[in-house]
Amino acid sequence: MARKPLILFSVFFLFFISCRPRETWQTSTLFFFDTVCEINILSSPSEFEDCQKEITRIFAEIERCFSPGSEDLTSPLVQALFLKAKKVYLDSGGDFDITVGSLSRIWGFLTKAPRLPSPEEIKINLNYVGTDKLKEEKGGLKLPLHMELDWGGIAKGLAVDLASQALKKRGGSKGFINAGGDLYCWGTNPENVPWKIGIKHPRQQGFLGILHILNLGAATSGDYQRYFEREGIRYHHIFNPRTGYPAQGKQSVTVVGPEAAYCDALSTAIFVSLHPEVILKKYPDYGAIIVDKDGKIVLRGKRYSFDIL
Repeated sequence: MARKPLILFSVFFLFFISCRPRETWQTSTLFFFDTVCEINILSSPSEFEDCQKEITRIFAEIERCFSPGSEDLTSPLVQALFLKAKKVYLDSGGDFDITVGSLSRIWGFLTKAPRLPSPEEIKINLNYVGTDKLKEEKGGLKLPLHMELDWGGIAKGLAVDLASQALKKRGGSKGFINAGGDLYCWGTNPENVPWKIGIKHPRQQGFLGILHILNLGAATSGDYQRYFEREGIRYHHIFNPRTGYPAQGKQSVTVVGPEAAYCDALSTAIFVSLHPEVILKKYPDYGAIIVDKDGKIVLRGKRYSFDIL
């Protein structure tokens, strides 16, 4: 008779466990930042519904705070991301610069109507470029007259970082978020091995290689993402902040490391830089896969598992 409570409790416990929603891989897509965002999380259907709502909330807030021309310069998010952007600006010697907004505008990339501006336009707008010209005040950032910000090289990475952190706190032990090439994966993939990330070939269909990563972010900057051609010359959206013209010498740069925001910014900085190894020495946990102007693949910084196809 003394054993009955224990037996009853065991039966109840087993019944409770069997009634819990089974975790399976849930997938979904959202549209933010003018791109398709892919979500893949191990969770129950009901938990996944909450996860989607949380991701939507985070992505919408990032869009609200960092959309060109409508930034909320008093937002704590903006101030926090500015500190990251300024760090990469300083560490890269100015190769990464969020104040290239006026250049993006005169080249037509902000309005999705690409054009070739005159040398005079470029020269004038270079006066409005330089993160060191931004004023930090108690209530937020203050822009000098005519200066425009372009957060495109770091804000998506922040969105991915915040979303993945939120989902992990909600119990999502494994998952993957990809916001148009800015991504973070945690835990193993559905095959219970590190995630396999295809790196797009900048000049051909398909991939140039496969990354195998775990609990890491990645981001790619390439001259094939937004560009136009005139007389055989490719003009793209990644500017050299010193010249006002698209940076030369590389086709794409993919950076892998602990934070997607830094991967995002560093991929831009390294695309512009003549000395990527100097930048990466300041970020020992980050590595870069560089495709130079001739299509040669060069690895710099920390080495992560990468198979060239």
